[in-house]
Amino acid sequence: MISLRQVTLRYPLVGMYSHSLQRAVYGAVGGLIGRERGVSPYVEALKSIDLEIPDGQRLGIIGHNGAGKTTLLRVIAGVYPVTSGSVSLSGRVNALTDVTLGMDLNASGIKNILFRLIFMGHSYAEARGAIDEIVAFSDLGDFIHLPIHTYSTGMNLRLAFAIATHFPPDILLLDEIIGAGDESFRAKAQQRMDRLLSQSRIVVLSSHDLKSMEKYCNAAIVMHHGQIAARGDVKGVVQKYKDIVASSRTPATYDTR
Repeated sequence: MISLRQVTLRYPLVGMYSHSLQRAVYGAVGGLIGRERGVSPYVEALKSIDLEIPDGQRLGIIGHNGAGKTTLLRVIAGVYPVTSGSVSLSGRVNALTDVTLGMDLNASGIKNILFRLIFMGHSYAEARGAIDEIVAFSDLGDFIHLPIHTYSTGMNLRLAFAIATHFPPDILLLDEIIGAGDESFRAKAQQRMDRLLSQSRIVVLSSHDLKSMEKYCNAAIVMHHGQIAARGDVKGVVQKYKDIVASSRTPATYDTR
């Protein structure tokens, strides 16, 4: 399970006292510029988020660029500490927001498999036992023994994807559906993603692809300037989001449940 109660996240804008600069930052991040006596200006990236995600739910997060979708994923993953409120969860989390995170360019592919899996919370024995399958899936052959700075971008991404998606987690956090490698590898990658999505107990997917949202999710929310503007069943929320985009207005709060 995942539970967020009155979660607020602020980024301090140290030294940003120019109103024109503050407006430019506001336009870029889509948050709310705040100012309090004795406190530096800040962006309120998330504001008063209440969200319960139970076992079995596949939650889609929809919203414009800068709405707070990725920030919300990173708060759930524990990457960003919240300014106020609380985040609690139960289960092993795999956040696929950056599959190359923790890769050492000077180490071999084999060592990177060990580094990344241990970094993700698996034991050394689990990491060692996964090597053969990851090497086979990545199609790297003897290159697996070379430093990964010798790899092409596609080879590096294939290895990172094979590592990051090897063990199905309890809670899967995705920033867009991941595609990796060339056409011959992409079909295999899609099958792996489908397996990962089906075997994870909870999935939280942030995406601009509304078709993927309807395919993989059974509930959804719309983020707008750091707040939840709509929530409920996927089709209803997708339609509300389309209405918001079409009307180009500040949305009211909807509940389609």
